[in-house]
Amino acid sequence: MSDIVLTASVRQNLLSLQSTADLLATTQNRLATGKKVNSALDNPTNFFTAAGLDARASDINNLLDGIGNGVQVLQAANTGITSLQKLIDSAKSIANQALQTNVGYTKSSTTTGPIAGGSGANLLGSPDTAATVTGGIVAGLTGATTLAAAGFANGDSFTVNGKTISFTTGIAGDPPFTADPVTGNVSVSLSSATGGTVASVLSAINGITGGTSSLSGGATSRLTVSNAAADFANSITFGGTSGVLNKLGLATGTTPPTSTFAGKTLTITSTTGGPTTNIVFGPDVGQISTINQLNAALLPNNLQASVSSTGAITLTTSNDAASSTIGTIGGTATAAGEMFAGVIVSAPVAEANSQATRANLVSQYNNIINQIKTTSQDASFNGVNLLNGDQLKLVFNETGKSTLNITGVNLDPAGLGLGALSAGSDFIDNVATNKVLDALNYASSFLRSQASTLGSNLSIVQIRQDFSKNLINVLQTGSTNLTIADTNEEAANSQALSTRQSIAVSALALANQSQQSVLQLLRT
Repeated sequence: MSDIVLTASVRQNLLSLQSTADLLATTQNRLATGKKVNSALDNPTNFFTAAGLDARASDINNLLDGIGNGVQVLQAANTGITSLQKLIDSAKSIANQALQTNVGYTKSSTTTGPIAGGSGANLLGSPDTAATVTGGIVAGLTGATTLAAAGFANGDSFTVNGKTISFTTGIAGDPPFTADPVTGNVSVSLSSATGGTVASVLSAINGITGGTSSLSGGATSRLTVSNAAADFANSITFGGTSGVLNKLGLATGTTPPTSTFAGKTLTITSTTGGPTTNIVFGPDVGQISTINQLNAALLPNNLQASVSSTGAITLTTSNDAASSTIGTIGGTATAAGEMFAGVIVSAPVAEANSQATRANLVSQYNNIINQIKTTSQDASFNGVNLLNGDQLKLVFNETGKSTLNITGVNLDPAGLGLGALSAGSDFIDNVATNKVLDALNYASSFLRSQASTLGSNLSIVQIRQDFSKNLINVLQTGSTNLTIADTNEEAANSQALSTRQSIAVSALALANQSQQSVLQLLRT
């Protein structure tokens, strides 16, 4: 074969045909793969850069499964919290039913003996507590002394319990005094033969106070004014010009009646957790003289008071504390002869039907507590339960440096501060029921707080999940841009190379044909 010699034209055509075939093979490979860089030989820089981008995209894509599982773990926990909140609301409904149920007891109570004159709004009045004012020594005033002789002049006036008594000059025979039917003010004649005496003034005062006023003594008299109304809230109030009052031996101001109960104290120790009640009876600021004031003082200690027509005071526990006994009663008001002396406190007596109803509510409540426990245990995904105190760790990048740790909380009944109730001690009255409601309100608030935290974490994870997906797309796009082939260009190249290859084959055939002609000539 070494004797075979190719002509230059044949050899050139063969080389051209081989080159064309190589280029055509490369172009067809690019069209087949869609890449212009398929190996490091094509473009080392682009090939290895693209390989790095593809590797990172692949690593992040592998993490997406874990991130997706994390989203589902959070979704499961959120679903669990939503169900727990509904169960808490159901438990609240049961507790509210207990509040609306009959109190369930004949309540603890105690009653004082009758207090004369102490009925209605006033607690401390009695027949001997009407206000009485004794004026100073009034020289020259006697029952026969005329008002003019006593120094009173036309236009002089003074007030008694807000009603005005005025002196006026009239003609003989005028009525001794007249009272205005609308205002109650009184006008006393200075000139009437019968009305111009001190007795007219006393009658006018008595008409206002309803009491009996008197003038005692001879040349030096003492004026006594009394209030017939046995009402501790009443008193005798004088006002007017000092000259007129001085002539009567009186002073401006209010003179309250006295009471045997004023200054007495009453203490009642705690009734079902309420604060000890400390009371001082009397008319002064901070003291107690009316039933409304007494009830305001008793309310914090779960007690209430009422007063009978005879003035007897009855203390009972409020509906909230129907199962409780009134606290120990003490103070000076319990001493012998005082209004609370010897009072006996009755114990509460349970009503069977009401307590049976409340016991049934306890059973319903405990069923819900059991459901809270199982619901919190079932809120898991892929073995992770954030409502059972588990921890979720999510990795967001290929180096493991971008992470999120989510620590769960225990949301079973104990974790929510709840527990099973006992018939006969829970829901038995409003105080006991309100304690349960307070616990449920705390649990509800705690669940809302955890739901907020969970929602925040879920938002973070979903944002990172979307970010990872978008980043993978960016990396893959960058890799493709480095290696992708232009199919239009490669198709044109393929067509041109095919044409070139056809021409090269034809040229090779012609060159070969020329050699055959020479050989034929030699044979001839």
